[in-house]
Order: sequence, then C-alpha cells, then structure tokens
Amino acid sequence: MASGETESSEFLKDKNVPKQQEDTSDTTCGFWRFKGPTLQRFASENIYMVIYGIAGCFLSIAFSYFNGTLTTLEKRYKIPTKITGVISVGNDISIVFSSPFLAYYAGRGHRPRWIGFGLVILAIFCLLMLCPHLIYGPGEEALMLTREYGVSIELNINGTNRDDALCQKEKPICVEDQEPSDLMPVMLFFLAQFVCGIGCALFYTLGLSYMDDNSKKSKTPAMISWSAFLRMLGPAIGYSLASVCLRLYIDPFKEPLISNEDPRWIGAWWLGWILLTVILLISAFFVGLFPKEMPSARARRLKASGTGIGTGTEVESPLAERSFKDMVQTLKRLAVNKVYIYKTIGSNLYFFGYIPYWIFTPKYIEIQFRQSAAMANMATGTVALGFSAAGVLLSGYMVSKFRPSARAMAAWNCVVDYLTVAGIICYILIGCEPSDRMNSLATLSAGDSCSLSCHCDYVHFAPVCSPANETFISACHAGCSEKLTDDQGRTTYTGCKCISSSLYPNLTVPDAVSVSLSSPIPHIYLFFQNQFASDGVCPVDCYDQFLIYLAVMCLLKFVGATGRSTDLLLVLRCVPAEDKTIALGIGSMLFSVLSFIPSPIVFGWILDSYCLVWGKTCSTKGNCWLYDTSSLRYTMNLVSATLILVGSFWHIAVWYYAKDIKIFDDEELTDKPIEGQLMELKSNPSKNDTN
Repeated sequence: MASGETESSEFLKDKNVPKQQEDTSDTTCGFWRFKGPTLQRFASENIYMVIYGIAGCFLSIAFSYFNGTLTTLEKRYKIPTKITGVISVGNDISIVFSSPFLAYYAGRGHRPRWIGFGLVILAIFCLLMLCPHLIYGPGEEALMLTREYGVSIELNINGTNRDDALCQKEKPICVEDQEPSDLMPVMLFFLAQFVCGIGCALFYTLGLSYMDDNSKKSKTPAMISWSAFLRMLGPAIGYSLASVCLRLYIDPFKEPLISNEDPRWIGAWWLGWILLTVILLISAFFVGLFPKEMPSARARRLKASGTGIGTGTEVESPLAERSFKDMVQTLKRLAVNKVYIYKTIGSNLYFFGYIPYWIFTPKYIEIQFRQSAAMANMATGTVALGFSAAGVLLSGYMVSKFRPSARAMAAWNCVVDYLTVAGIICYILIGCEPSDRMNSLATLSAGDSCSLSCHCDYVHFAPVCSPANETFISACHAGCSEKLTDDQGRTTYTGCKCISSSLYPNLTVPDAVSVSLSSPIPHIYLFFQNQFASDGVCPVDCYDQFLIYLAVMCLLKFVGATGRSTDLLLVLRCVPAEDKTIALGIGSMLFSVLSFIPSPIVFGWILDSYCLVWGKTCSTKGNCWLYDTSSLRYTMNLVSATLILVGSFWHIAVWYYAKDIKIFDDEELTDKPIEGQLMELKSNPSKNDTN
C-alpha cells in the first residue's frame, strides 16, 4: 500500500467520513483487466517520474534517430535540405492545431491514459517512417554499389553502364531512374511527422502538468530534473543507434563495394524504426496504468481545502469540466501576464537560433570536418549529450538544495544566453581549411572547359582523386577515358585530360608499352604522365579541428542544460495553478508557429543556398553533395548567435518582472507529522496551496 493512500485513509478516518462516501476510483491504478491491489503500491509520484522519464527517453530516441539519419534520407531519396526542413516541422504544424485543445480538454480527463494514447500515436509515427523502405526497398543506386548487383544491374545513361560513364563524345539523352517519385517519400515522411506532433502534444503538456499537480512543490524541481535526465539519455541512445545502423549498408545482406567513409555510402537507416515501434507501445501500456490522481496528492489537496469531505459532494476544481467561454477567459489571463509573455518571446528567439544545432549537427559535422555519418552521430549522441545530462542533474540539485528566487533563476537564464552566444561565435573560428579548399577544387572541376565536351550533366556523383590531391566530381568531370581495375578491386581512371601533366613535361614513354594490368609498366607510365585518378575522394585530415569543435559543443550543451529546470519552473509558477496545463499547451503552439516550424525551413534554405554540387536528375536537382563550407560556417552561426542575443534582452525583462513570483511554498506542511498537519488544518481550514 502506498504511503499516500494510507495518508488519505487516515485523514478520512479522522474526519469521520462514512465508508460508503469514500471514492477511490480516481486514485486506483490500472484499467480493464489490468488492475488490483498489487498495482496500487506503485501509485506514487516517484514511480511516475521514473516511468514518465523512461517513456520520454524512448520518445527522445525517436527524434534523435530521425535527426541522425537525415543526411542518409537526403541521399537515398534525393531530397534537398530545405525539403527535409519542411518534413521535420510536420510535427510542429500538428502541434499548432492540437496542443491547446488537447491540453485544455484532455487535461481535465484521465491524463495518464491520454498520455498512453499519445505514445501509441508515436508508435504509429515510427511505422510510417519505416514505410518508404518497405515500399521502395534500398534503391537501385545503392544496390549497384554492392558486389552481388554491381555488374548485373543495367542502369543506362546514353546506353552505357553507369560505372562506365566516362567522357562521352555525344550528349546523352536523360533516362529517368526507376526510383520512387520525388513527391511520394516526402509525403510519407511529412505525414509521419504530422502524426508525431499529436502524440507529442499529449505527452509533454499533460505529462508535465500531471507531475506538478501530483507532487509536493518542494520536490518538483528535483522531479523535473530527474525526468529530464532520463529523457536526455534518449538522444544519446538515439544517435548511438543511428551510428550503429548507418555502419551497416542499407541492404545488410549484401557486400558493399565502398566503405562507410565514402560519401556515396547509404546506411541501414530503416532498422531503428522497428525497435522504436515496439518500445513505444510497451511504454504506452505502463504509463496508462497510473491513476487519474495520486492518493498522496489527493490527501494533500483535501487537507489544504478542508471542505467538501463530510458532505459527500466533493468538487475537484483542477479537474472540473470547462467551457469554451472559460477557455477564452484563461487566454485573456495569460495575455496580460508579462512574465509569461516575455518568457515566451525570449524562448522563441532562443529556439529559433538554436534549432539548427538540434537538427543539423550531424550534417554540419559531416560537411565541415569530413567525418562519416556514423562518427558524426556517435559524437553528437554520446559525448555531447552526456554533458547535457550532467547539466540537468546539477541544476536540479542546486535548485532543490538552495531554493533560489525567481529573479535568481531568470538571471541565470540570461547568463546561459550570453554564454551560448559566445560559444556559437567560437564555432565560426573552428573550420577546416583543407576541407574548404577541396570543395573549391571540386567546384572548379564541375565547370572546367576541358570536360565540357564530355557531357557530364547527368553523371552521378562518384568522386575521383588526382595525384595532386584534387577531388573531381566524377571521372567524367576529370575528362577520363579509360578505367582499369586490378586484382584487388582497386579502380584507376586513365586518360584524364583535366588533370595536369606538367610535373614531368620532358618525359616520354614508348608508344609500344602494353597496357596490361598484370604489368607494373603501365603504373609507372601513369605516375610520370600524371593524368590518372583513383576512385574516391581525396583524403582530408580535419580530425583535430573536429575535436576542438566537439569540446566547445560539449561546453555549450552543459551550460544550456543548466537552464532547463529554471526555465520550466518560471513558466509553471508565473501562472495560476488551474492555468498550468493550458499555459504549457499555448506555449507549445507558439513555439511551433514562431520557431519550430520556420527555423528548420529557413536554415535548410541557408544550407541549400551554399550548395556547390547538386545530384542532378532529369526532373530535379536532387540532394546536395558538396557545400561551400567556409561561407556556410559564417552565415549559419552568425544568424543563430544574433537571434539568441536578441532573445536575451527579453529574458532581462523576465528578470525584472519576476520579483513577485513565488517558486517554493514556505508554508508547505512537509516537515510535520500527519497528526500535526491535521491539527493545524482543523485550526486553520482556509489555508490552501495556491502554487
């Protein structure tokens, strides 16, 4: 039997309430056939905090897994970054329409069951994300790079095999690939994200308000921090799961001809969605078992009110049925709440500037520091998010132990803003000069006059490297005319007229030299002639710069995480208790409209605007293969830093108006025995918890 239930029973006994008037249906765990006294022992706020945190962890795994596989989805379905930005905001669009109404009306019902239903919706989201692979498979372009299908699949461009698409003397007629239409996978991904938003609206708005309503005010900061800590394990697991899956080829049962360091590598992005569907359904079941109201919370509420016990006509105002007119009145109260409004504006600007680092960090690491998708996800999900978890735990401990005022919390949020701006400015200075130079060379090769007669418009991205460490988009763009493959499967392209032969201009080699792969002479000839290229991009060492970037990112993750608990507490305490759920719902809607929807689209457009090489097809330019990394680094980080800096001024206004907000209840009866609490309630029945 839970201690809260015992507390409630003893109180009812002292108040001489008849047995038949006790209604325990709202405080009983379980549903349908899954109920009974065995489950009732788990009806406590601590157990809920753990289960809710674990469920949030699973949800975070799904979000981070999507972000970790984003670049792979772009390559597989030839999607520009601005379109993936539109896909990623599908959940925020649905939050706009569903969050306020679900938070208001579902918040007056059985909240744990609504939260469980939200998790079921999120499981459907995972299934929808899996659908494009189930429908279209790995794709012929990916299969062509496997040993089993590399020779057998005929992918015609001007009647030739794609592997042999070298310098062509006649302009080819574009033959569209046998791939899914550009629109269908995008629609499926967007639909999945739209469904996801409905589940998120139920999970976050109802889950946080249920936790706050069913726990002591002194314990709320610690509970929020611990549940946030459990949720923050999700991104670490999600990015690690993406890293593991992307190390496998998209068809794990076939042997790829390229390594996962090759930019053409497409990992098994679809595997993780199967696991996520299962674990979200399991978590939905356990969350739905919690009661409508915790027994301990019910006891505290009845003690605080001191009314409605002996009459048998108990009225529970937090769960009372509301009308649309009453909802309008609630919105008016929120509109004149300066702390709530200023906090919302400041947070919107912060989110707008910081969202690209949540969504595009793995992509940023890949294109700036030449790391594989698996490495980028591993770094983002393990090391960096470990610092985030440490920041959340430390802030929760400090707030619970020292109980700072609302002004102190608001001041720290301002400090977090300025430290974040300083860190983003450091991002601008951390670049990789060899990577920047390689992209410039590749761009020059795309428009080099020596390859104009080769007609390379529809040749797919298949980079080759010259002896001078210059990367060309393909052997066609290098003007190569022949392809040689040795016994170990290594490919060399010869006759590359776009590659300089000026290293040894006076050297002549007899024309009678036999070009036989078994002879070392042709390799000597190629070396001195210097007009050959090897398959793959030229090696670029950006590892040291990548480690410096990772160190700064870890520091920013830690600092930003320390402001999460204080930020949420200010929102929960600046509004009346009965408005908490709707305040969170309205906040979610405003964040979606003003930040979560436009920010990925804007920054996706910024990324695409600095694209140097597009994967051109017959009907569209497809996905981007190479970026102007230097210009992109400056533009993206400066825009983000400016937005966060402007948002900090609104947080200063929050600090000014937060002087009257009461975060902790000094009159809370938590340190006295139950008998002493009952005596004080009898002598002062009007005492109530208004926070």
